Amino acid sequence: MNSTNDIVILGIESSFDDTSAAIIVNGEIRSNIIAGQKVHENYGGVVPELASRAHQQNIVPVVDQAIKEAGIFLESISSIAYTRGPGLLGSLLVGTSFTKGFSLALNIPMIEINHLQGHVLAHFIKENATDNIQPTFPHLCLLVSGGNSQIILVKSHLEMEVIGQTIDDAAGEAFDKCAKVMGLPYPGGPLIDKLAKEGNPNAISFSKPRIEGLNYSFSGLKTSFLYHLRDELKENPNYIEENKANLCASLQKTIIDILLIKLIKASKEKGINEITLAGGVSANSGLREELKLKAEELDWNLYLPDFKYTTDNAAMIAIAGYYKYLASEFASHKMVPFARMELK
Repeated sequence: MNSTNDIVILGIESSFDDTSAAIIVNGEIRSNIIAGQKVHENYGGVVPELASRAHQQNIVPVVDQAIKEAGIFLESISSIAYTRGPGLLGSLLVGTSFTKGFSLALNIPMIEINHLQGHVLAHFIKENATDNIQPTFPHLCLLVSGGNSQIILVKSHLEMEVIGQTIDDAAGEAFDKCAKVMGLPYPGGPLIDKLAKEGNPNAISFSKPRIEGLNYSFSGLKTSFLYHLRDELKENPNYIEENKANLCASLQKTIIDILLIKLIKASKEKGINEITLAGGVSANSGLREELKLKAEELDWNLYLPDFKYTTDNAAMIAIAGYYKYLASEFASHKMVPFARMELK
């Protein structure tokens, strides 16, 4: 049972194709329910219209389950935090509309959260009251997902600065699109990770971009990968099938090299050895292992997220909401969602 002084945050995440609700009490996770959408597997990618319809079907049962699993009463909820963006507009609208209705019905404040801020703050979710293993400030966060590849200077829970980001495609997008070219089912990133373990990462050389500063680019890598397959398939129609593991291993190594070259550069320039990883691609085993090696080599304090917090989830929205609640940063019911949102 919660005391009247507890800060109870209900988090809502509906930016893409997962509907999620979570309860966090005083920074400690009590429930984190996620409903996925299998329908997109038939189309090789997420269909926005189908995603928004699925969110409408899932959001009430997901919230109900999260509240029951947390063992709380509706009346004890202090505030409701939701993803305002970035994401698919139709999906965001479902979460925003539900949040506004819930806020009005219980007469509690609502808190708008940038989806990317949620990913960064996932490291501050407490599994229990004595869980104090969290990064200190300032630290650098490598945020890699299907839509974003960024290096973020995290100055506090609510103050962040993007110091490097992709100028075209994201790392996760490169994984998925190259997987699609090879005929792998959606989502392709996890399959590439699995197949890469069986291949030689140095078997094939793909081009790496030469971008100044701390920004990324992955479009040239995709082109290099496509041209390589085109040329090899002319000589051997079975080339992909016969070399799938090596292709995956070499592609994965190239993407990881691109990511870490800039992260190392940022660490040296800023003089920061406190490093965190976030986003959907943070589940990639190759990236995790290479980061561990670099951490030992460069004397980094490295924080890797639990796998359950790598994908889109409401726990990260709720923890961001918790810190905004402490700062009394509440949202107006006039706020609308945005498909594109900068991290501030």
